[in-house]
Amino acid sequence: MKLSAPRPELAPGEDGGPKPTLRLRRVAIDTYPENTALLARDCTEYRAAEFQALRKIEVSGGGNHLLAELIIADDSSLVGPDELGLGEQAFRRLGLEEGAEVTIAHAKPPESLDAVRRKIAGHTLSAGELKAIISDIAAYRYSPMELAAYLVATARFMTTQEMVDVTRAMVSVGNQLSWDSELVVDKHCVGGVPGNRTSMIIVPIVAAHGLHIPKTSSRAITSPSGTADTMEVLADVDLSIGEIREIIEHEKGCLVWGGHVNLSPADDVLISVERPLGVDPPEQMVASILSKKIVAGSTHLVVDIPVGPTAKVRTRREAVRLRKMLEYVGEQSGLEIDVVITDGAQPVGRGVGPVLEARDVMAVLRNEPDAPADLRERALLLAGRVLDLDPDLRGGAGHARARELLTSGEALAAMERIIDRQGRNETTHALGELVHELPASANGVVAAIDCWRIARIARLAGAPMDKGAGLDLLKKVGDPVKAGEPLYRIHSCVRSSFGFACDMADEESGYAISPGSA
Repeated sequence: MKLSAPRPELAPGEDGGPKPTLRLRRVAIDTYPENTALLARDCTEYRAAEFQALRKIEVSGGGNHLLAELIIADDSSLVGPDELGLGEQAFRRLGLEEGAEVTIAHAKPPESLDAVRRKIAGHTLSAGELKAIISDIAAYRYSPMELAAYLVATARFMTTQEMVDVTRAMVSVGNQLSWDSELVVDKHCVGGVPGNRTSMIIVPIVAAHGLHIPKTSSRAITSPSGTADTMEVLADVDLSIGEIREIIEHEKGCLVWGGHVNLSPADDVLISVERPLGVDPPEQMVASILSKKIVAGSTHLVVDIPVGPTAKVRTRREAVRLRKMLEYVGEQSGLEIDVVITDGAQPVGRGVGPVLEARDVMAVLRNEPDAPADLRERALLLAGRVLDLDPDLRGGAGHARARELLTSGEALAAMERIIDRQGRNETTHALGELVHELPASANGVVAAIDCWRIARIARLAGAPMDKGAGLDLLKKVGDPVKAGEPLYRIHSCVRSSFGFACDMADEESGYAISPGSA
């Protein structure tokens, strides 16, 4: 008698029949930036064990698809046997209502990973390969480990053409804005200097002059505050494309969070991994900056590169190399660029953290006598360079025009209109009530301030998650100090954050004091 081999048991739907469905459930967990799905171990429609090995699934429903990391749940209060739970990010990205019917399947590894492996091996990638990688990253098909592999491989070596191709690929993914104007300007800083919140002064100056400046900014990843975080103290920054268009039509300028409108979404995914890794290759930085400006509809861009021993860019030589890359890719992409290399030796202004930085910005716009002079002058320098792009101004007249708009109050009036259009924040964000002052260790003069350490202490204090957290700088480089006199004041809203910040500051304040007259 001939025995036939036993037929393997088929997974649901593998026999050609309809796949079983699960009801979608929203689970209140934050796993940013990853998509996370929860499946009950005793699921009635799928065998949970079938999915445990690969851990990544594709969720489908209503014509929408999403890749997610899978967690098997034993708690029925999280997800029932006939449900699929999605964390907050995944639920929002899938775009279906709670209770909608979905199916799941094993996710296929992204084909573009083969190109990443080629890059790891030292090969130059084609425009098509890079576009496939960026498309998969934007679709959240890469795990954090795979993103890290891509970033480390490109940090090792990227050709000029690859840099151009990555920029174009990032532009091609996500939404793009366009404007009925031949001249659309913007300003960007490469970062690394706490308190350098010049954009919030430049935008109303430029808008008051009459140029279009749709400023889309990122939220902070590892810094104490981004422009969007600080602007959020004053107004809503989570606006739709339609709302942004309306604001620009009426007020010429805006200050909004770019992530909310899906502009160059691959960049947001990459940033979430590269910042914690401390991997920020110049070539990827250029692609990141320029792709976001191009999709925002900008035609002309002023870039601020602060240079300092503890800033992101440490030497003038690095800054010049970065400037040349920005200019080259800008030219290849039809974006006119003016690069300004500035002093990044110490924090700008006095506030580090959303509320404190908003305070400094509004003090400058209101022409208050005690407004931070360094923030004011840097903003005027950069605003002048932006206004010099206006063909109706005589060459070099931009700086004088910027100063006129600021001192006359026209810039403040423009800012107030922008705040009202975006939606004025009626909530008053108070400074953290937990306060600790860092005393000078000796008589002398402040010789240097460590930008990285100041930013780290402010972050530990709770900024930018707690708007009122941060550092109020009482002394700057060149100021005389006496032993015991406070150098800066830490503000926190939560006792645990307060303890972390105080411990780091007490260990090393970030200030260097040289002997001299106090």
